[in-house]
Parts: sequence; C-alpha cells; structure tokens
Amino acid sequence: MKYKIINKKKLIATAAGDMLGSLLHTPLNLFRRKKAIDPALVNTILVIRTAYIGDAIMTLPILKPLSEGFPNAKITFLTSHGAASVLETNPYIHDIIAYDPVWFYAPASGSKRKSYFEFMRELKTRTFDLVIEARADIREILMLVKPLRARYKVSYGVGGGGFLLTHVVPYGGLKHKVEYHLDIARYLGCPVEDIQWGIYLTKEEKANTRKLLRDNNIKSPFVAVHPGVRIPLKKWLLKRYAALYDRIETGLGIRTVITASEKDADYVKDILKLMRTRPVDLTGKLTLRELAGVLSESQIFVCNDSAPMHIAASMDVPVVALFGPSKSIETAPFGNPHRVVEKDFQCRYKCDESTCKHEHFHACMEAIEVEDVIAAIKDLLKEIDV
Repeated sequence: MKYKIINKKKLIATAAGDMLGSLLHTPLNLFRRKKAIDPALVNTILVIRTAYIGDAIMTLPILKPLSEGFPNAKITFLTSHGAASVLETNPYIHDIIAYDPVWFYAPASGSKRKSYFEFMRELKTRTFDLVIEARADIREILMLVKPLRARYKVSYGVGGGGFLLTHVVPYGGLKHKVEYHLDIARYLGCPVEDIQWGIYLTKEEKANTRKLLRDNNIKSPFVAVHPGVRIPLKKWLLKRYAALYDRIETGLGIRTVITASEKDADYVKDILKLMRTRPVDLTGKLTLRELAGVLSESQIFVCNDSAPMHIAASMDVPVVALFGPSKSIETAPFGNPHRVVEKDFQCRYKCDESTCKHEHFHACMEAIEVEDVIAAIKDLLKEIDV
C-alpha cells in the first residue's frame, strides 16, 4: 500500500493498523461481493471533511458533480464547527452537520459540545446510501464511516482504513487537493466540467459588506492582507510584514486593509508598531462570511498558505500567497489569478509542517524577501489590467 503520510510515527501506526485490520477483515471480505455503485440506489449522500477549514473549502468543488451524477440524492456535509458557516446557502447542500473530532481538535476549556459517543448515537439514527470520506484518514474512516449504515462507503486508501470501505478510489499521485477531491467524483462517474465553489453570499450579506466598507472609510481599490496562519511554521517574519504593508501603501499607492482573526490580534499589534503608515485594521471584526465579503471587494489579497487564501481563491479573488513548509503543488490558490512566492528548499517535500528539521530554522520563510512579494503583486496587477 502506498501511503500519503509524511510523519513517520503516523505512517508506522497507520501501516500497523492497516495490517491488523486487513487480517481481521479478510474472512468477511472474501465472501463480500463488490457491487458497482448504482446512482438509482443513491438517494442520500454524506460527505465528510472535518479538518481543517481550508481543506473543507477545497472539498466544495465535488458538490456540483455529485449533484449531477446522483440527481435524486440529497447531500449532507459533515464538517467542523469552524467550517460550517462557509457551507451555509450552498445550493448543492441539503443539510450541514457540525462536529469537531477529538483526534483533530482539542476540546475547548469548559466546552459543552457533544461527546463522540453522543454524537455517533445521533448520527447512526440517519441512513445514508453513499458515504464519502474526502480526507482519506484511517481515524475518520474507523470512527465516523464504519459505524454508519450505508450501501456504499468510499474514500482513498492512502491514509489507511481501506479495508473498511466498499470502494477504494485509486490514488494517482501528488496533485492539488481540489483535483484530489474531484478524482473521487470522477471515480463515481460524475461529470467534472466547470468547477463551481465558494461561499454563496446572500443579497443582505453583500449589502452589509458594502456598509462595513463605508463605515470604515474603505474605498476601492484596496489590497486585503492577512498575516495569520493555523500552523506557526507558515508565518513570515514580523518586520517583513510591516515593511510589506508600508510598501503597498506608499510604493504602490494602494490602501491596505488587515483582515486577521481575533487570535492574531496581538501579532497584528506588533506589526502595526513597526509600520510608518496606518492601514485599516479589521482584525477580529469579521466572521468567515464577512471576510469572504470583504475579500470579494478587494483588488488583491496578500496572505500565507491559509484558510482565507482558499476562501479568496474559491471566490475568484486575485491572490499573492507566501509558501514555506507547505507544498504549493497541493494547496496553492486554485483556479483564480494568483502568484505563489516560495523558495526552492527540497526539505519542503518531506516536511510535516509541525517541526522544522532544516539546519537553519524557518529557512524557507526567511528566504522570502519583501521585494519578492512586491514583484509578485506588481506582476499580478498587470495580469488583471489594473
């Protein structure tokens, strides 16, 4: 089995679990005839993608093909509480289930969210004809897919747990995660032609965005920026963020709007202390859907490899993205006009993004200079004819 796992401890544990599980399930699988997936028998579909917000967004392109390939089916999407809001008003989703698995999300202090067993008791009362686990993770397959009553259970086997599925999607090698997810739809015989994804904002939300911009004296054109990331190693240098934002304001003459989340408030304050100019600071003031609204009105979005980057890409907003330990081949902005700023460090392709093993700590991000990003912004501005 070829696994798509970089962390050696996880790889060993997954391989061992697969070996044991396969041995235990061999007698059952020998007498279980694999049946082709019949769209006429699929009236309910469950798509599972709980971790993380950016990855959930990159799963959205499979929804339109699924709705066309299984025209009689209602689609339910199981995702994290953090990502649930981006699915609201999506025309291809009939129901949203929010759950934060303990194997991905540590319980918040004083949290009253449902336990795994309570959640599964409720989920098992529902019957799905087709369950798609989009991440390919043995924990999701074992803990969320296996207990469900479903005619068809589909995922890749590259994260382990393939022996628990009725159908294993062939893995074609490293590619962008959007294509990785779309290959599931292709395997199921769904038409994959034009790609539709993004956050579907209501008329009221769009009007509220315009009001928010007016209230903060933000006029077009403006550049939205976001220095925050979920994984610390993806973060750039503090002083370079400050220098970059100053250059956008003074060198390019374009208003800068900071759109960071509340958890990055202290970091943004440190950036502002180093700046000569004063950008509009919306840190901690935007929900994910409000962020999507602001980004949709921006000229360009400058950010790290992060969930907001995928929000922008899904809404066709031009993006300049800084990449360090993560692999742009998998998670670069998809489909929209964009520029990726990155340096060639071979260790990036074996990096699990949690621990830097390069002799010069954080070298891949430190190698990116302010001028590199400015050059990318100028180049992208030429492309979009601004």
